[in-house]
Amino acid sequence: MSIQTTISPHNQQPYVSRTYPLPEDLDATIKKAAAAQKEWAAVPLEKRIAIGRQFIKEIEAMKEDIPLELTMQMGRPVAQGAGEVRGLLERSNYMLDITASSLADVSLADTDKPGFKRYIKRVPLGVVFVIAPWNFPYLTTVNSVLPALIAGNAVLLKPSPQTPITAERFAIAFTRAGLPENLLQVVHLSPELASDVIKHPLVNFVSFTGSVAVGRVIAETAAKADGFTGSALELGGKDPAYVAPDADLDYTAAELVDGAFFNSGQSCCAIERIYVHEAVYDQFVAKFVDITKNYRLGDPTSAMTNLGPVVSLASAEKIRKQVADAIKQGAKALIPEDLFTAAKAGTAFVAPQVLVDVNHSASPSYTSLLLPILTDIVPLHSAMDIMTEETFGPVVGIQKVASASEAISLMNDSKYGLTASVWTNVEANAASSEELFLKFVNELETGTVFLNRCDYLDPALSWVGVKDSGRGVSLSKFGASASSQITLSLLFGWLMVMLGCGAGYDQLTRPKSVHMKIKTSP
Repeated sequence: MSIQTTISPHNQQPYVSRTYPLPEDLDATIKKAAAAQKEWAAVPLEKRIAIGRQFIKEIEAMKEDIPLELTMQMGRPVAQGAGEVRGLLERSNYMLDITASSLADVSLADTDKPGFKRYIKRVPLGVVFVIAPWNFPYLTTVNSVLPALIAGNAVLLKPSPQTPITAERFAIAFTRAGLPENLLQVVHLSPELASDVIKHPLVNFVSFTGSVAVGRVIAETAAKADGFTGSALELGGKDPAYVAPDADLDYTAAELVDGAFFNSGQSCCAIERIYVHEAVYDQFVAKFVDITKNYRLGDPTSAMTNLGPVVSLASAEKIRKQVADAIKQGAKALIPEDLFTAAKAGTAFVAPQVLVDVNHSASPSYTSLLLPILTDIVPLHSAMDIMTEETFGPVVGIQKVASASEAISLMNDSKYGLTASVWTNVEANAASSEELFLKFVNELETGTVFLNRCDYLDPALSWVGVKDSGRGVSLSKFGASASSQITLSLLFGWLMVMLGCGAGYDQLTRPKSVHMKIKTSP
């Protein structure tokens, strides 16, 4: 048997270890899940919802133990751990509130012909395989596990090797809540064993949150499986923001600093690039830098720390290289490294950094030096990775733009499309702000568009990515078919726009049509 070991990022010491199952034991686990699901699907929805409500109470009873335990696994400052528990509870309550309406039969009585009755009902898929990430393990896990179970499925839950205890807490809470045996089973797996689960004939769906590279492998594996295993993929992001000339700069700078550096920037919807109108560029950058300099990087188990390490030494080196490469290409770093003494090579501590003089291509001098040499050998790719490739660390690039149209063009110049945010003074300029914002809503290639906020998941709104940010929908009662997408707009106070909608539990159930001919006599 193989063993996985979790290394605490801040001290690089082993924290917990887990053993992988043998293939025959894993097969037995899947068969138990499939058998249990058949009985669970017959349990009345009201009873399933009641178990979900009790699950919330059980998690709430653990809330004092979770933050430090989470810090030791993935490095987030302990003072920030309670927020993830609150978010889990909020999402859980909302999803249970909408369960009955989301899973209700869809009547077609308005268009039934005489003597006929038709309706569409939703039925569970069967066995759902959830592969959860480490960066927000409770928040992301609940997005799939709770609706899957309440809809009548069984769940195999594979946590990240970095955060194995989080999944075990889910299982404990559901067991205490009265969930029948074998409906939620935690499986610690190697990539090879995870692939075996996806291809298993009794597994009907896989929900994955993680990198684009692994997401592609999972999608390919699912497509090649017997029965074409269904999949939902929440992948990476390179989320942009636009600061309009009328923005409240004090408020905007503070919010965007938090959006960029919370959880050390390790969020799929973290702010990684900012486009600022030239009229306020200098003032905004100055305010952003001043706030960043006051961060406290250090031991995440200390209540005084508000910026912890990144998840691993490899991640830290990747981030440092991306910053160094940008500087070589002409970017300028505004945060002196000596302000953050914990950020040393050979550790997982990375200092927050703000880069200016960035763009979506190399500086003219850099390009002119390389062009004669490289163009005859390989096609020249000179884009600054800091503005085009996911960083997943406490680094942000800030670029000056002359107009909203230029900002939109640059924001769309990305293979990712998870969220984007627009910052403008609605209170002072309601009409012009609305017009500006709707221009971004209509033209941005992204799943969610925020106004005057960022890096936030509202459980009432669908969470969806476009391009390489993924496929499928979580949260809300809204979803999309394979041939459509959803764009969400989340504003402060005066407008909410949704385009395209469907049933929220869609990807964790399937429609089943019922077509009855009532009258058969002449």
